[in-house]
Amino acid sequence: MHSEFVKEFKISDKNEEEKDEEILESLKQVKDTLTNMHNNMQFASSDLIDYYTYQIKAEEAKYSYLLKEAKKRDLNIT
Repeated sequence: MHSEFVKEFKISDKNEEEKDEEILESLKQVKDTLTNMHNNMQFASSDLIDYYTYQIKAEEAKYSYLLKEAKKRDLNIT
């Protein structure tokens, strides 16, 4: 998780095209993470349901933010 935090700060050093690529790649990664979390939650014990619920909410917030940024930049999201 720490490496993701550092990665987010380094995006400011990139040009606009690199930022666009980073946003699109991050969208893909978050979408994949959400899919995995939803799958894992189906088989989670009762002790882990709260954990997955909070993690999914956090990833959904990140995904929403990235979608807004992509739309602002008029990026083609496929």
